[in-house]
Amino acid sequence: MTTRQRVLTGITTTGTPHLGNYVGAIEPAIAASRDEATESFYFLADYHALVKCEDPERVQRSTLEIAATWLALGLDTGRAVFYRQSDVPEIPELTWLLSCVTAKGLMNRAHAYKAAVDDNRDAGEEPDQGITMGLFSYPVLMAADILMFNAHRVPVGKDQIQHLEMARDIAQRFNHRYGEHFVAPEAIIDEHVATLPGTDGRKMSKSYDNIIPLWLPEKKLRKAIMKIKTNSLEPGEPKDPDTASVYAIYAAFAGPEQRQAMRAAFADGIAWGEVKQQLFELVNAQLAAPRERYEALMADPARVEDELRRGAKKARAISRPLMDRLRAAVGIRALG
Repeated sequence: MTTRQRVLTGITTTGTPHLGNYVGAIEPAIAASRDEATESFYFLADYHALVKCEDPERVQRSTLEIAATWLALGLDTGRAVFYRQSDVPEIPELTWLLSCVTAKGLMNRAHAYKAAVDDNRDAGEEPDQGITMGLFSYPVLMAADILMFNAHRVPVGKDQIQHLEMARDIAQRFNHRYGEHFVAPEAIIDEHVATLPGTDGRKMSKSYDNIIPLWLPEKKLRKAIMKIKTNSLEPGEPKDPDTASVYAIYAAFAGPEQRQAMRAAFADGIAWGEVKQQLFELVNAQLAAPRERYEALMADPARVEDELRRGAKKARAISRPLMDRLRAAVGIRALG
């Protein structure tokens, strides 16, 4: 096993990246991938996407958009392993091996499954109405993603902690039965991760329809920023930056001196329109060059495909030997 710490992150391919994704996940992950002490794995979780998305065109389009986003923002694929989940056939094979040691009772306790059952009961339906095995078995596939590369650490939100605990449990069960093959992964919970407010003041989320897409053209970006909800305080009236969505977004993109200057401007009663204009200029300046790279990649999907195939080759150089050992361990071997 590797002596460097392996860190693994999956990105589900069901949507278009927005400013919140950029600040809260993509930018910090790309920065972390430059750490010499770690070996970074980033994958497009297209099998996971099938659990909640039945639109094939959306899954394919999202895969291209997300891959192009990470590449445009400077992910060094020479250092990191950047691949598409479905390009590594050992992952679904491992999912089956792990399924055969995973207790159904463990899956019964999964938050997503329990929430779906509760929703059905509240609606007067049968408890398992409309629940697929994809949803039920999702934690096993996630465990396979992690254990396939013996990731030491996995950055997750608080809603995913249970899945990491399940992955540890499944790894321990397999090791107990078939010998030591897997390390027990640890969840990395970043309490300080930036969560951006959306245009309505709530957390920026597709489900709230309040996002600002990351790659809007300049004019549309300005228009979206101008729609951010503010209070009715007039120009000249002091304003509180700590309760203003527009300041929270500004602070996520600004440096310390810029934040200090903007806080002073709030105290002096800066007009909301001027705050939004300055926010637009700040965000646009940071995204202008990456936007050009993104648009070039979107116009050349074959180039993105080549990057993903190279990443899959690197990933499979690890997954194939491990899978050979695991097959042998469970008794799936040549007969002579």
